[in-house]
Amino acid sequence: MTPHPHGPQHTGPRTGHAGHAGHSATGGHTGSGTEPDWDALAVHLEREAELKVPFLEEAAAWLHDLLGPLDVTRVLDLGSGPGVTTVALAHAFPGAETVAVDSSPALLERARARSEREGLAARITTRAAELPAGLPDLGTAELIWTSNVVHHLGDQRAALETFAAALRPGGVLAVREGGLPTRFLPRDIGIGRPGLQARLDAAEEDRFSAMRAELPDHTTTVEDWPALLVAAGLAPTGSRTFLTDLSAPLDPVARAHVRARVERLRESLADDLSAEDLATLDALLDDASGEGLLRRPDVFFLTATTVHTAVRA
Repeated sequence: MTPHPHGPQHTGPRTGHAGHAGHSATGGHTGSGTEPDWDALAVHLEREAELKVPFLEEAAAWLHDLLGPLDVTRVLDLGSGPGVTTVALAHAFPGAETVAVDSSPALLERARARSEREGLAARITTRAAELPAGLPDLGTAELIWTSNVVHHLGDQRAALETFAAALRPGGVLAVREGGLPTRFLPRDIGIGRPGLQARLDAAEEDRFSAMRAELPDHTTTVEDWPALLVAAGLAPTGSRTFLTDLSAPLDPVARAHVRARVERLRESLADDLSAEDLATLDALLDDASGEGLLRRPDVFFLTATTVHTAVRA
């Protein structure tokens, strides 16, 4: 998984779905409780995670420092998606077995292929599991990383309690949740009404709330992540926000990724936007036009991702 950006940039999960580290790359969730085709999204999820490799490496180094002298022998990456984060964690903890956990066989296959390319196949294993129900079968670890997974589970507090129970003494739970929405265009782009992205954010917030309300065992929760970690029996060890800042003009890979995000937004929010905003999105998706995302010079990629951590005493 994928992504993931703050809460609304999601796709709705099926019951007990583990989530994916790059899911926020989908650029819009269904809000109907229907499960997206994660296998079809694999390329998109992997590309978004690759754009954020510097953040992932910085976060992994921070976690290494947090764990200090503890002998880290096992790391669980819950909702691993295509394994980009798994590889970053394996590099940061060379003495550990790192386990990529996901519910999609296709994404786990990508994780295995990536570990082989990185020369880490001997230290990275993959496990298929639904979360949180499947966690007890995965064993324990000194470090558990979960990326944009918890908000896909109906009872977020109970899920964190389950994750915390799998920590070994002195181990750290790292929860990637929150941050800021991705930005990729100026406020005024010269077509349509200024402020398009703010309206997209508002529509996604509503869709996200609808998705949460439809989850099995949905429980209303104040999303104060450090407080939730305390409620799970852990001691907070800090939250950090990491910036991914790819300035204009974007390279072709990042530009193609932004276009794919906008295309998915156009599909998922078609019933929630004005005719004017839909026309603007269509213009941005016109690859033959100078106003299109593939040709205009002002396209960038900017997002802030927050990771919350806590330790088991």
